Amino acid sequence: MTDITPNNSHNIPSGTVPDFIPPHRTEKQIKQRLKKRYRKERIFKAVGLGGLISGLLALTVMVTSILTTGLSGFTESRLTIDVYMDPEIIGSLEGYSTEDRIDHLRQVNHRALIRNSLRIKFPEVKSRRDIFALQKLVSSGSRDEVRQKLMKSDDVIGTTIPMDLLASSTVDMYLKGQISRDVDQSERKISDKQLAWLDIMASEGRIIKGFNWKFLSSGDSREPELAGIWGAAMGSFLTLLVTLAIAFPIGVSSALYLEEFAPRNKWTDLIEININNLAAVPSIIFGLLGLAIFLNVFNMPRSAPLVGGMTLALMTLPTIIISARAAIRAVPPSIRDAAIGMGASKIQTQFHHVLPLSMPGIMTGTIIGMAQALGETAPLLMIGMVAFIVDVPEGVMDAATALPVQIFLWADSPERGFMEKTSAAIIVLLIFLVLMNSLAIWMRHKFEKRW
Repeated sequence: MTDITPNNSHNIPSGTVPDFIPPHRTEKQIKQRLKKRYRKERIFKAVGLGGLISGLLALTVMVTSILTTGLSGFTESRLTIDVYMDPEIIGSLEGYSTEDRIDHLRQVNHRALIRNSLRIKFPEVKSRRDIFALQKLVSSGSRDEVRQKLMKSDDVIGTTIPMDLLASSTVDMYLKGQISRDVDQSERKISDKQLAWLDIMASEGRIIKGFNWKFLSSGDSREPELAGIWGAAMGSFLTLLVTLAIAFPIGVSSALYLEEFAPRNKWTDLIEININNLAAVPSIIFGLLGLAIFLNVFNMPRSAPLVGGMTLALMTLPTIIISARAAIRAVPPSIRDAAIGMGASKIQTQFHHVLPLSMPGIMTGTIIGMAQALGETAPLLMIGMVAFIVDVPEGVMDAATALPVQIFLWADSPERGFMEKTSAAIIVLLIFLVLMNSLAIWMRHKFEKRW
């Protein structure tokens, strides 16, 4: 008997009929079924392509919005002011020792020096209200710049020194084009008189724009023009350091035990199921766990990178264990058999052969887990790392915040000047995340072995 086998439907061109026609179907019915099948295939491809394009468009809009708003956060505006070091305000230094002289210069009313210098520049300003508005052109942090200049050398007393003082946040936003002068004065934070003074200074070349190094080198501040991310960056670094020191050895040891030494029974199956479930638990649950155990039970310091790192270590452990087990499982059994055949014990086989060969995959999973921990906010909010911290932390026990929490704080601030700071901090965070993920991809391709 001749074996009649229908042609593979995957090789049938669209619109054609296979050579074999089942007896219970006509050629017309088969054409209709083929037409319906190809129509569904085209719809599926169109939906998939549409989803991909929609995702790319959403990503493009998000990145464009962040870059448009945040790039201006890396620049600052300064006003060149001829600061008169008035001896009457500074006072006499005769009879002071070197240490007493420094203390005296530190306590001088530096804001009055700036205010009087501005009044010399604009002598027509008389009323108290206008003097206050004139003084608001420069940042409150400019007095620290004058203090540093004065303490550097007291020979400047009685002289006039041109200084590039940091502009206030409102002036900075206006000079960056984020505040329009065409709207009514009641609808903007900068007055017409202030605009007129700025026009005079611009015509004299006294407005300078440059890179905002303070944003990268200082801690948080109530004033947008003085706020920086260095304190939050150090807090994130110390937190991730604690996370890595705890999660990596425990995660790799657990993966090695479960994969190579643990007996296969219902208890190990239960542990594996729980590990997989923990990887999908919302991060805020780990924050509640850290709050309940580390703060309420052990009374550890709030807002400390030590507590934040321990909390994030709990969250990162499942990811490291799962990736480490997959990397260990990928090592061929022949490696183990060859080592044991040469007389190595099981411990020696694992630590001298299996673990080194699986380390690239383990490191890749670890870096991805650390990148996830870097972007987490909810667990850190629960353990108090949402506090306003000005000082840069120097150790894991110092009060600190983290980059994601700093972004959250600035985004919630009513000051409009923090908007660009928020986007700028997001750019910095995204750069770190991209670098960490790129490192993981590079390590995977560089050290990956194909068996």
